[in-house]
Amino acid sequence: MKQKITLGHSPDPDDAFMFYAMAEHKIPLGDYEFEHTLQDIQTLNERAFREELDTSAVSIHAYAYLTQKYALMSCGASMGDNYGPMLVAKQKFSREELLKKKIAIPGKLTSAFLALMIYAGKKESELDYIVVPFDQIFDAVKAGQAEVGLLIHEGQLTYKQEGFELCEDLGQWWFRETNGLPLPLGGNVVKKSLGPKVVREVTDITRASIQYGLANRKAGVDHALPLGRGLDTAMADQFIGMYVNDLTIDYGQRGRDGIREFLKRGHAIGALPEPREIEFV
Repeated sequence: MKQKITLGHSPDPDDAFMFYAMAEHKIPLGDYEFEHTLQDIQTLNERAFREELDTSAVSIHAYAYLTQKYALMSCGASMGDNYGPMLVAKQKFSREELLKKKIAIPGKLTSAFLALMIYAGKKESELDYIVVPFDQIFDAVKAGQAEVGLLIHEGQLTYKQEGFELCEDLGQWWFRETNGLPLPLGGNVVKKSLGPKVVREVTDITRASIQYGLANRKAGVDHALPLGRGLDTAMADQFIGMYVNDLTIDYGQRGRDGIREFLKRGHAIGALPEPREIEFV
């Protein structure tokens, strides 16, 4: 009998693309049967804190608190390489103006929020924000619940047609600040309690799924398109290309350095506990 592995990922095109080959049994799955659960990243972060899923996408921000229970796969990264979460508003604001406004964020454990705190040089208690589901941030700003929105997922491509101005791309800011490091946003984790053999084999299957999608791009994009929330095929392909690429197959040294710098800076402003050594599988 195959071992059941519970697997969580967010309902957006890049994650769906990564797991396409696993979901559609396009690759060998070995001794495992994967039970896919699609939930927003904030919910997945919270479930990882409760150790409810065997393997899951999580924010790198959240992973700072999960290092003892979960190992970080060396594959499956979503990294912003000179692009990333965006601060948008109905009008242009300077950095100084932005940080005095109420900001709608997609979750306190998201990497986008940690990037915002590092950008501001402030911890959570020093910022004015509200938490809104990521796909309702445009509506929250339009309704006046906040003056600025912090965008993740496809909102980074559609904000102009929604009538918003870009005030800051945090991925570009990070790239400048760190002399060219990518901004770590999401990663895949696997429970250490499954044992070294299972951890390694599940990681290998995940990497094979990503490689299959990249080698069969059109089929992978078609599979992911229903989760594109208004994206046409070309935009979905563009979005997937931003967050599923060579860094997704393996973090490499740049990706590893990006994570360590991200967590180090989060600790320096008092937003994170002391960074622990990260275990990559």
